[in-house]
Amino acid sequence: MAVRAPLRPIAAIAFVLLLAGCTDASSASLSAAVAASHAVTFTTDDGVELAGRLFGPADSTSGVVLAHTLSGDQTKWYGFAERLANQGFRVLTFNFRGYCPGGDGGCSGGTKDVDAAPADLRSAVEYLRADGVQRLGIAGASMGGTAALLVASADPTGIPAVVSLSAPQVLYGLEVSQEVLQTVTGAKLYIAGLGDPSGAASAADAMAAMSPQPVREEIVTADEHGTALLASTSGEQVQELMEQWFGRYLAPRPTPSNGP
Repeated sequence: MAVRAPLRPIAAIAFVLLLAGCTDASSASLSAAVAASHAVTFTTDDGVELAGRLFGPADSTSGVVLAHTLSGDQTKWYGFAERLANQGFRVLTFNFRGYCPGGDGGCSGGTKDVDAAPADLRSAVEYLRADGVQRLGIAGASMGGTAALLVASADPTGIPAVVSLSAPQVLYGLEVSQEVLQTVTGAKLYIAGLGDPSGAASAADAMAAMSPQPVREEIVTADEHGTALLASTSGEQVQELMEQWFGRYLAPRPTPSNGP
């Protein structure tokens, strides 16, 4: 049975005041995160070049791919990518095809296509593995979360940890059915905002109930959707949940000893 943790309300007024005092510091921190990372490109199976960005130590064998929302792009993940990088993870953000924020956000080729999201994400997973990552997790927001579950269900190597952030169960031609979820054997964390008008909390309820263990569900006291949850009044809680999830399930496995 999925675990639905107690809600932890945070005063919105206090959060707004806090933001007013730390906006400059946050901007400086994000600029430093981008400066410490580097831009990459990789190509999908159908020949579309995607733009991405790598964060974290190059020699890390544990890594995470971060997949963005339908209305966002990879830059929305930069702050959290740096947070994971500081924990020793190799992290890849990327733009789905047709997304071109420009500048440090990069520019992917092709035309926007929701139904191609799993193929794009699968290429990102393969790229990070080729970079040396052996134990790999995925965090996807909204469209990216739906794609993450579909990719994990079909991955021949196995994805040890998946985080679904406000993911819809059905989006255009994408559907995360019970049959799909039964084949996602890695640890699954479903997060959604209680007041999200898209119905993300109900989708998280449904998918968590259909998922095999290990699975956890967290409905937080926020109205935001997808990566917007990272900057919501529950933002620190959400980031801690994801960080701890990956820390728990992506730790390198000890190499068996052949000696006495």
